[in-house]
Amino acid sequence: MGIVGRKRGFLALLLPICFAILLGRFPIVLGLNYTEHRQVSSLRLERIKTHLDQINKPAVMTIESPDGDIIDCVHKRKQPALDHPLLKNHKIQRHPQEMPKVRMMKEDGVRDEKSNEVVKGAWQLWHQNGTRCPRGTVPIRRSTMHDVLRAKSLFDFGKKQRRVSLTRRTDAPDVVSGNGHEHAIAYTGAQEVYGARATINVWDPAIQVVNEFSLSQIWILSGSFDGSDLNSIEAGWQVSPELYGDSRPRLFTYWTSDSYQATGCYNLLCAGFVQTNSRIAIGAAISPVSSLLSNQYDITILIWKDPKLGNWWMSFGDNTLVGYWPAELFTHLADHATMVEWGGEVVNTRANGEHTSTQMGSGHFANDGFGKASYFRNLEIVDADNSLSSVEYISTLAENTNCYSIKSSSNNQWGTYFYYGGPGNNPQCP
Repeated sequence: MGIVGRKRGFLALLLPICFAILLGRFPIVLGLNYTEHRQVSSLRLERIKTHLDQINKPAVMTIESPDGDIIDCVHKRKQPALDHPLLKNHKIQRHPQEMPKVRMMKEDGVRDEKSNEVVKGAWQLWHQNGTRCPRGTVPIRRSTMHDVLRAKSLFDFGKKQRRVSLTRRTDAPDVVSGNGHEHAIAYTGAQEVYGARATINVWDPAIQVVNEFSLSQIWILSGSFDGSDLNSIEAGWQVSPELYGDSRPRLFTYWTSDSYQATGCYNLLCAGFVQTNSRIAIGAAISPVSSLLSNQYDITILIWKDPKLGNWWMSFGDNTLVGYWPAELFTHLADHATMVEWGGEVVNTRANGEHTSTQMGSGHFANDGFGKASYFRNLEIVDADNSLSSVEYISTLAENTNCYSIKSSSNNQWGTYFYYGGPGNNPQCP
């Protein structure tokens, strides 16, 4: 066959692929079937459309992110939070009445004592072209029909599965070893806590199947771990193909006041979290991310309770205020937290009868150290006087150290810190 004939043959093979891509039949990342193409009843489609109309508010301006996300700039008074029955007459708090007393951080990154590599702050992908939402609006990642169809049901869309606590010590953290969730975390003992801060290394761990995830976050907890009244406020980064349709690490938040049963959700997918910032889109991709034995990127997250009004505020990066969880949403957290957790979590579905190969952190074990293993550094808690102090004593937990591990330490520059993570499935983790 001549060159022209070979070109025609190549085009004949290429055209169906191009059409399939245009029709959305290929997943964004090869190897993960993000949207199953199954028959969906017209009634279900109508219910999903109604739900999307409720959470996708009218936009003053729309921005298309390089990764395909649509960011709607929504007037702050029209955001989903204010649909909550307890927040109908809520007056948006522009700023916390009082910031925690914090020590100054260097803005140009810090260096690991064992490495010459600079640790840099990570930002978000959607406004890299310089486009911003106008003042008075908040950026909200638009949810799509495909996003909802990837979930098990409309009720499950944007929600975590309940963390069912098994036999454990009375001072152990709220973890799940029998519900497909595995952890490598550090935690404080039972005490009165009014917030926490940490700087979290950002990677893009590989996910084996679409309904698994890998996240790295802070948990602020209060209530009964064994009952139905656990209150939790959470924030960090996660890779969740089911929720977002790709394998990019994304900034996320979560809250619940009833042990993940009916209340709360990720990000702004239900009424609750009040956003005040026009530059940070919760649920949007974080960029750049860390590379093996190269530049390391991290994000700093601070969550604390405003001592005046009782709302739980969140800041991102260099004390950039993102928004807050109103005190009205909670029972136990309306007063204070009793435990803080920092670390990684994955879902292990054992899809092929083996432990998942979904990675935690960077996919490297804790002992591999800086440049290979993911880290949390400068762990701090907020006390009753609204002061940040370094956490002096932490406990660590990993259900299966052959799959994912954790190793803590401290020094003058990173304060209390730990490395964590792992590859999942391997000869010692079948």
